[in-house]
Amino acid sequence: MAKTGTTTQGLRAAIERSGYYPALVAEAVESAVGGEPVSSYLVHQETTFDSNEVRRHVTVLVLTDTRFIVSHTDEQPADGTSPSPYATTSTESVKLERISSVVLSRVVANPESYTPGTLPREVVLTIGWGAVSRLDMEPANCGDPNCEADHGYTGSLTADDLSLRVSEAGDGPDTVRQALAFAQALSEATAATTGTR
Repeated sequence: MAKTGTTTQGLRAAIERSGYYPALVAEAVESAVGGEPVSSYLVHQETTFDSNEVRRHVTVLVLTDTRFIVSHTDEQPADGTSPSPYATTSTESVKLERISSVVLSRVVANPESYTPGTLPREVVLTIGWGAVSRLDMEPANCGDPNCEADHGYTGSLTADDLSLRVSEAGDGPDTVRQALAFAQALSEATAATTGTR
């Protein structure tokens, strides 16, 4: 379940409502936020199926006046390093001026009859700040179907530090609305920092 809001208490309540190791997740997130006021947040729990196992994952996104904080928590089964199941949690704090892109992809049913304000069927929020990039390469060509010359390669470099997908069918309409609200708040915050550089 995703939640968005503007208070540290609201963030804590959203983490607790997710039901996913709330004490562990809240401690990690609150430690990363420190004393800064929370401008917006999004808590998203995802369940995946891996062979015979069900695994849960929670992502917490937090926006303050100066930083974007992302936290991931995953549960792991017992393995060679641990005789019992365990969880790993990590947080990353990014200065707002480092965020290079905020991409919001919307999937809309029946686009020919779309009415402004209609909720998308799903949204994918992709945020880039330069920590991870994806390079897609393919052979270059000149357009001549009979040409056999080597034209090298062409490609594109895409910032892809975080990608989060929420859907109305899987997460509910409130979650989609909340993801849209967080994306807007983050876009506005990064635009404001761009003007002060």
